[in-house]
Amino acid sequence: MIRVLLVDDQPLIRSGFRALLDLEDDIEVVAEAADGQEALALARAHRPDVALVDIRMPVVDGIEATRRIAADPSLAGTHVVILTNYGMDEYVLDALRAGAAGFLVKDVLPEDFLHAVRVAARGDALLAPAITRRLIHRYLAQPLPAAARPGPALAELTGREREAVALVARGLSNDEIADRMVISPSTAKTHVNRAMTKLGVRDRAQLVVLAYESGLVTPSGP
Repeated sequence: MIRVLLVDDQPLIRSGFRALLDLEDDIEVVAEAADGQEALALARAHRPDVALVDIRMPVVDGIEATRRIAADPSLAGTHVVILTNYGMDEYVLDALRAGAAGFLVKDVLPEDFLHAVRVAARGDALLAPAITRRLIHRYLAQPLPAAARPGPALAELTGREREAVALVARGLSNDEIADRMVISPSTAKTHVNRAMTKLGVRDRAQLVVLAYESGLVTPSGP
């Protein structure tokens, strides 16, 4: 059973999402919160698999709530998906850097919404290849100050792990990585998972951000 926490300051929006989720046999809404501070308390109380979190909320906004959830070792199994009205805007990269597994625009189709919840619950990044590429070229192409770049953590990776991380950052799925590296999909997944463990990132979304911010991969054209 996938346990879900809904976080939005609009009761109507929460009730709409809940109505969709309650129809599914494998999904249970365990709690609802109207702000980020309440979300953190409820996350600690219920340990949901997925927290669907709005960006703009009172008291504590969605990005800060995501950062606090991601920083709490007891919530390592909770995957935050950001809900936004704004699509590919400046909030998306902030959310990913804060620890979000991905994001959804609120006008998403119901079947895509339910699929996204299941994807996030598995621990996979909710970033389709096309969206990953848009994110890369719109935001990660902007270099960060040297002080903001991570240290030499990538040095801990094997050559094959570095190759797999670079392909994740290019927006490839495990099957596509397997084809490119001439290995099995399960081996590709193992390389990616080991890289995430060594680098201390929660999921593929953070792996994409780290790969670009560390200079392992650089944007190449629009």
